[in-house]
Amino acid sequence: MWEVEIRGMGSAHALIAASIFMATVVPVVFVDNFSVCGTHLVWLYSVAGSVAVVNITVFWLLGISPPTKKNTLGYKLSRLIRSCVYFMLSCLFFHTVVVLYGAPLLESALETFSLAILLSTLTTLRCLCILGPNVQAWIRVFSRDGAMSVWDTSLQITSGCSVVGAWVGAFPIPLDWDRPWQAWPISCSLGATGGFVMGLLAAPLWIRWHRKQLTYKLK
Repeated sequence: MWEVEIRGMGSAHALIAASIFMATVVPVVFVDNFSVCGTHLVWLYSVAGSVAVVNITVFWLLGISPPTKKNTLGYKLSRLIRSCVYFMLSCLFFHTVVVLYGAPLLESALETFSLAILLSTLTTLRCLCILGPNVQAWIRVFSRDGAMSVWDTSLQITSGCSVVGAWVGAFPIPLDWDRPWQAWPISCSLGATGGFVMGLLAAPLWIRWHRKQLTYKLK
């Protein structure tokens, strides 16, 4: 059972990582003078959109999200609306946190909110895909010893790596190197994306290495 779960996770994570690579390469064909730094917001939204589509598709096909208690159209529509609301609230939350950490309040509001969308896609969207719009389940997973499946542990690792990556990416911004990638929020979004990819790669390896210590019940 462990091997099946870990292999499924590894395959899913490989597809998500590949979507980031494709989101970086494919726009070169369609966007003039496309580059990660030169047209950064285009790259950012390309990555966020690709990760969102692949995440939703993969977790829906794998049936990872918790089963719904009701199969009525109204209930499913309600879950969809709540998921969209939670995602938007997450964007506002990350935007506020980034501003409190020193990002420009009005001067670069679009760039800051774009970074918030990327962070929400890398973290909150995965919570919605794996746990559904259930805040209590989110709190459980991110509390001490709250993971109840390998996917919960994966969520902890990828979310943590994404946030830490964005935080580390902010360090070079105030330095007087005058490099193009120091413009806001390039280094932060690169750090968040890089941290997310590292989390995708590390999660299956960490779970496999520590599987003897993990005692939660698999779904």
